[in-house]
Amino acid sequence: MALSGTLDLPEHNGQTALHIAAATDQPLVVCDLLEYGAHVHRRDTWGRTPLHVCVEKGHVLCLQRMLQTLKATGTDFDVDMVNYDGLTSLHVAVLAHNATLREAGRLKSCSGGERESLLKKAQASLECVKALLQMSASCGAMDQKSGRTGLHMAAEEANTQLLSLLLNQPGSLAVVNLRTFSGNTALHIVCAHQSCRSQLEAVHMLLRRGADPGARNYENELPYHLLPERGSTEKIRQVLRGKSLHM
Repeated sequence: MALSGTLDLPEHNGQTALHIAAATDQPLVVCDLLEYGAHVHRRDTWGRTPLHVCVEKGHVLCLQRMLQTLKATGTDFDVDMVNYDGLTSLHVAVLAHNATLREAGRLKSCSGGERESLLKKAQASLECVKALLQMSASCGAMDQKSGRTGLHMAAEEANTQLLSLLLNQPGSLAVVNLRTFSGNTALHIVCAHQSCRSQLEAVHMLLRRGADPGARNYENELPYHLLPERGSTEKIRQVLRGKSLHM
């Protein structure tokens, strides 16, 4: 098939054999296909590359083997390629981790087996983010619909695990105050979160890495203006107002 040029022949959803191997978590098959010349940039009906499929499913071993094989074979590839929703693989991995946290929050009284399953799922998504960052996925890449970076997306859930990981990347100082298409920074987005236990910690993390509490969005709002009226947000309000006054 490699010799005849049919290795990337798509099925009815536009998926190649490489897509399907990634979706079904077959790391050895993924390696074989790549070594024989399968294209990692082919998109399916939804615009997903095999990288998108891996992180969407949380198949971290498959993703790691794919990235290792691409590097070993000297294949040029775009780790920041977007799907038809304008999302890079890093965006997809961050959103998958957020979704698992939301699910865990809704199922606080879940059984031991359900909780263990959710923890494994969350860890897999986190490892996918780490693998992509190791391959120089851009923390500053914006999704093409709203202008959110991975940092903005992590901020939407006050996801301290991901915020810590992203803020410790070498280029984080250049990313921390980037704005979405509506002018919101990650600090604006964390502040707008409703009654989140990790909100104060997330705010402190962003401020320590250079987030600007005096930044205004396109509605002329400072981050503390977006804090909910109810709930235990007064301490956050004082921290932000104090910081902005001393800047």
